Amino acid sequence: MKIGPKYKIARRLGSAVFEKTQTAKFALNLEKKTKNTRPKRPSSVFGQQLLEKQKVRFTYCITEKQLKNYVKKVIELSKSNQADYLLKSLEARADNVVLRSGFVKTRLQARQAVSHGHFTVNGTRITVPSYHLKKGDVVAIREGSKSKKLFESVDKNLLETTVPSFLKVNAKDLSVQVTGEAVYSPQELHFDLNSVMEYYKR
Repeated sequence: MKIGPKYKIARRLGSAVFEKTQTAKFALNLEKKTKNTRPKRPSSVFGQQLLEKQKVRFTYCITEKQLKNYVKKVIELSKSNQADYLLKSLEARADNVVLRSGFVKTRLQARQAVSHGHFTVNGTRITVPSYHLKKGDVVAIREGSKSKKLFESVDKNLLETTVPSFLKVNAKDLSVQVTGEAVYSPQELHFDLNSVMEYYKR
């Protein structure tokens, strides 16, 4: 998936959607830029929903079609708590689990690593970043890939990463087990999934 200029996209969205923009320096620059620009007219409801949709897309590095399919499936399967179900689906992606576990530093690295077959699920090699993981699944760096340059700083990454509660990392054998599901907590996110659901329902 081709992303484009990350700093420009993050400034446009007003959110640190990429790892390289999640720094104090970027936050300060964004704050200065906001102060030095003329106030914009209030965005319409549609405009705000579109903005939130774009934040989700770039945060998880997925295409418009992929996000639309996730939303469609959530609508078909659930009548309530749809934002919660959508988050669970996005967080259960193989590339997301690889990133959140600390095996790599960026989501694009996670996508590439999974695509190139560097990871296994329950002992079976996978090459699909969107592979849906379930409770009990174990994701591990493939034995033949542990010496790759991509993973040369994996020990340091694991120490610096705050792993979510639904994952359990085993630093010794470089694996992670899915022990539950992600919990939707709006105050901890920089996007509004309820607005995303409304965008696709309009």
